[in-house]
Amino acid sequence: MLVLLLTALPLGWLGIEDVGEALTYMGRVTGVILVLLSITALLGAAAVVDHWSRNRFPYSGMVALIGTVAALAANAMLLFATLSDGDSTAYRVLWAFLTAGSAWAVFAVWRTAVVIPAPKRVAAAVIVSSFLALANFGYQYLYQPYQRGAKPLIDMTVGKPLLSPDRKAFAVPVDIRLENHSDVGFYLLAAEFHAMGEKVPLSARDRLRAQWRADAEQWSKSTEQHPLSRREIHQRGELVAAQPWVPVGTWIEAGDAFYTKTVVELPISTPYDQLAFYATADFARKDRLGLEQLAPEGYSWSGGKTPRWMKEKQDLDTVIYRARVHENNAIAAHTMDPRYVTVYWQFGPDGAGVSETILRNGEEDRKLTGTESSALVARYGLVTASTGPIEWPLWDVKSKR
Repeated sequence: MLVLLLTALPLGWLGIEDVGEALTYMGRVTGVILVLLSITALLGAAAVVDHWSRNRFPYSGMVALIGTVAALAANAMLLFATLSDGDSTAYRVLWAFLTAGSAWAVFAVWRTAVVIPAPKRVAAAVIVSSFLALANFGYQYLYQPYQRGAKPLIDMTVGKPLLSPDRKAFAVPVDIRLENHSDVGFYLLAAEFHAMGEKVPLSARDRLRAQWRADAEQWSKSTEQHPLSRREIHQRGELVAAQPWVPVGTWIEAGDAFYTKTVVELPISTPYDQLAFYATADFARKDRLGLEQLAPEGYSWSGGKTPRWMKEKQDLDTVIYRARVHENNAIAAHTMDPRYVTVYWQFGPDGAGVSETILRNGEEDRKLTGTESSALVARYGLVTASTGPIEWPLWDVKSKR
């Protein structure tokens, strides 16, 4: 009876919380199942009292057995979930104790020669209900975290350059459109647009094959990609403009779109031969996590903390945003330590970009392994949408100075 009562209380607590607050339909179904298992455990506890004392209800032994079996199944599944995802030692000890205790309770009730009317029907009902519970649990904790998800798309259109009235400068209009054609909403963790100025002088003679090989080696180590050319000599681009084109921490619902227009202005005497435009946005699925409002945490040039591995990678100025992450179900919310998302918007002479991490407080300097990164992406539905480079020659506008 003690094992059944100790099982019923957390099951009911977690189940009621999931029914009201889980972010997915299947999460709420899990909550309903937990509530039903809690009620079954309570009925089993009441049946244990009758089965061992007055025995007024002829089937109290069967109800007690069903209650202990349900408690064993629930505790075993919760132990598995806590061992695979949880951080709390207390919850691991609790579920291990309750799993062992409910296994002993099943044996203790079974050895009292419980009378089961129509045993085949009862067995079939138990098997079917257990299968449904396991199928839902497997979908929620095994299949869903690793299924391939959709992502929003970014479309960018570059307009015709416009001269200033004094013909000493020009502006290039850029239209950026973000569309979410999927059936889930996304938090927009960060979005950045930047333009690179590129010098592309022409060789007086055909370039040798060895020079092509050198170009291939250079581009293989860089994020900038250019075709091998017989006459063009591509040089490393330089940042001419950068901005977050969508406010940090906003969201886009299923079927929605977001549209913005920006301009890149340069003097007509610019040394660049062409411009290359890039747009990137990082998202997290709204059915995988809850996110508090992202707020500025600091700046790298005025004491803001950036991870050591990020400093080693490249010397960029960084704007840092941070917010608390809430798990999408009650089990994970109570068994996992709090997580925080940290967003880094970076820019420098060699380019711009965004990145983010979701870690426990104080772990910002820890560099994730490839396996950890993949698990993080799957758990929270992290996706990146990008477009570019869209290259635009400047010979026409520069000829008008």
